[in-house]
Amino acid sequence: MIDTLLTFLDGGLTGASLPWMLLWFVVAAQLTILSVTLYLHRCQAHRGVDLHPALAHVFRFWLWLTTAMVTKEWVAVHRKHHARCETEEDPHSPVVHGIGKVVWHGVALYSQASRDRASVEQYGHGTPDDWIERNLYARFAPLGPTLLLFAYLAAFGIGGVAMWALQMLVIPICAAGLVNGLGHWWGYRNFDTDDRSHNLVPWAVLLGGEELHNNHHAFPSSARFALRRGEFDIGWLLLRGFQRLGLARVRRVAPALEQVEDVSQACPETLRAIMVHRFQVMTDYFRNVVVPVVHEEAERAGDSLRRWRRQAARALSFQGRAEGRDSRWFAQRPSLATVYEFRQRLRALYERRGVAPEQMLRALQEWCRDAEATGIRALQQFATRLKGYRLAGQPALVSAG
Repeated sequence: MIDTLLTFLDGGLTGASLPWMLLWFVVAAQLTILSVTLYLHRCQAHRGVDLHPALAHVFRFWLWLTTAMVTKEWVAVHRKHHARCETEEDPHSPVVHGIGKVVWHGVALYSQASRDRASVEQYGHGTPDDWIERNLYARFAPLGPTLLLFAYLAAFGIGGVAMWALQMLVIPICAAGLVNGLGHWWGYRNFDTDDRSHNLVPWAVLLGGEELHNNHHAFPSSARFALRRGEFDIGWLLLRGFQRLGLARVRRVAPALEQVEDVSQACPETLRAIMVHRFQVMTDYFRNVVVPVVHEEAERAGDSLRRWRRQAARALSFQGRAEGRDSRWFAQRPSLATVYEFRQRLRALYERRGVAPEQMLRALQEWCRDAEATGIRALQQFATRLKGYRLAGQPALVSAG
């Protein structure tokens, strides 16, 4: 009897060896990550894709077993993160709380935010509210991981307890730590968004595609996170496979931005394109106007200005503001002051609310005319390109001017 018990505790019902146990852990961890990105994130939080009810319930059940997260709470916390990003109300911003706290104590921040019932009701609308959600998944959330612990113990013996402990760390480390923490701290940026989001790596495989965090913040409702040549989103690959099987329907993806040549004046399609691709336009402005003009001024001024090249570029980025010494510095160099002024005017165009499209179009056309009249070559070339921006697949309505 004792020998049988020891044998059971050693290998469980499966008698699996360590390599097989590690393989199962990797599969289970990836299934948890994919359940978060495909079901909670892309489907429930942002409505970028509809999943077949059977597939959605598989994800719900697995998340209940492996994370004890409630769909409504997760969605509410995430939507609030987007709505209040990098402010005091952001549930898990490293800019506010510090990178160390978000990386190592991200679960505590999530738990605190999920207990704010007013926010959960405000931001968690549209999530499942059926019988099993009310009476099992939400009501007895901790029961899922408890059942998983006994299942692992039965299947793998004492080693299963260690596997369960590792499974419980998957989301705290990968989502709360890496994505919410490092994703707003380190990496590269395709889009000059008005937050600190970064893409961690271009090949988004280990975290289900969530590594492309800056792309997601630029186009939150897009079901596809890979938006640049050379980027890969494994979550999108799986969604396309599910779509072919009739298990998913993609609702929204970020439209591509294309360029129409020899356009004399911005038209309604131009306005639509730059409003949709707000962050792409500001990124283009930074790369094609700000950087060249700052470098030109640096070369003219010599070493004294070269020391401030990085500060000048930062002040002229989408988030930057010319204050104090920067303001006096810009005032001494008219071309930089002009570039800053036109950046502010372009940003103001995006921030208009309740303005008729016709008024916004006139403001855009005036911006282009004034930019072309500045005599600053980089700004003139940008204005010429801006007039030709279109959403790919849309008709090229060229204004006669």
